[in-house]
Amino acid sequence: MTDTSLPTLADIEDAARTVYQEFQPTPQYRWGLLGERLGTECWVKHENHNPVGAFKIRGGLTYFGQMAQRGALPREVISATRGNHGQSIGWAARRHGVACTIVVPHGNSVEKNAAMRALGVQLVEHGEDFQAAREHALHLAAERGAHMVPSFHADLLRGVATYWWEFLRAVPHMQVAYVPIGLGSGACSAVAAKRALGHRVRLVGVVSRHATTYADSFAAGQVVAAPVSTRIADGMAVRVADPQALALLMPHLDHLVQVGDDEVAAAMRALFTDTHNVAEGAGAAAFAAALQEKDALRGQCVGVPLTGGNVDAALFAQVLAGETPAPV
Repeated sequence: MTDTSLPTLADIEDAARTVYQEFQPTPQYRWGLLGERLGTECWVKHENHNPVGAFKIRGGLTYFGQMAQRGALPREVISATRGNHGQSIGWAARRHGVACTIVVPHGNSVEKNAAMRALGVQLVEHGEDFQAAREHALHLAAERGAHMVPSFHADLLRGVATYWWEFLRAVPHMQVAYVPIGLGSGACSAVAAKRALGHRVRLVGVVSRHATTYADSFAAGQVVAAPVSTRIADGMAVRVADPQALALLMPHLDHLVQVGDDEVAAAMRALFTDTHNVAEGAGAAAFAAALQEKDALRGQCVGVPLTGGNVDAALFAQVLAGETPAPV
């Protein structure tokens, strides 16, 4: 995938029509207390306010929408996830009457697993991290003749870009936005929406300090695998960067910020205290990065996506009590 294959404005507008058959645009608010913490104007995009509580649903809807348009809906799909991508695929598969199997690693979020099962997903637990689950999903898809839904694909980007399209249109004066990176669909979609709208926002990538494949790959100019130990930021717990996503992101991100688990936990607490919204670890990572760089942000309009709110109650209780869950 190249820059020219990123979704265009027409692609994103078409994707929005598909997404809005299921739910309305999510809100973005300027939060005064968060702005006080940063020392500048702060806007939050609330992707925790959609039907699966995370931005991924948009990509699942457009991925299946594109298959339906081509008359190519399969009888069964298989994919791998830490939770939010799986809910997205489960929701879209249910809407189109397609059987869905999702592979998760052992020790995955109990509540994300339950949410996927409630959508009719057959859940399979395999391996110790996302990469192992992904490799098993590929094996199952080949064995069953099922369609393997990737975690990074142009048809996913079409849908995911709609949330950045909403955000950037709503805040045309935004000067810097922090973009969490898991496998890369959210970050690449930010690039696509910025290009499509001709917006001047500066995009800053955010990775977990305990899952550094993208940071290491940026430094090397090629994919470099890295161990994963974060528990709290499971949505960013990727061991191997996607080469297509890496190639798209390298020219378009201003720089990368690494956030540690303690910083992520502190951001989760801040978001709850100041807005009474629940953020999962990856969902709070953008604000954690902004807090880390707040001295450089004075006088600028800052945008942070709250990309998801799907955190297990027991883990969130630990965070609100001032603890940082131990790494895996």
